[in-house]
Amino acid sequence: QVQLVESGGGLVQAGGSLRLSCVASGIFLRINAMGWYRQAPGKQRELVATITSGGTTNYVDSVSGRFTISRDNAQNTVYLQMNSLKPEDTAVYFCNQRIVRRMKSGGLYESNYWGQGTQVTVSS
Repeated sequence: QVQLVESGGGLVQAGGSLRLSCVASGIFLRINAMGWYRQAPGKQRELVATITSGGTTNYVDSVSGRFTISRDNAQNTVYLQMNSLKPEDTAVYFCNQRIVRRMKSGGLYESNYWGQGTQVTVSS
């Protein structure tokens, strides 16, 4: 069974920084794309940033230049460094990892896994 565990959320003043981490555990072959999403109260979950297995990154416009996504393949971990935080960044942040496992048949199968979510609150 695969599990993602997030850490690093909290309360910070506007202009401050936080670093989120998400580590995958369990039995699997590799991790393809990784990403971070967030959901503010009363709003839909939105994509924040993604990183491919090769290290290519993409960001939603609202965080570009302030947030940095990175990954440590040896530690099965994805990070989100958040700088210059704004009150509108307040949300529950979820990590997402596309993990490849070998099935009993011998075939490979990619599944989408989510972390439990971590609250980020930015005060003005």
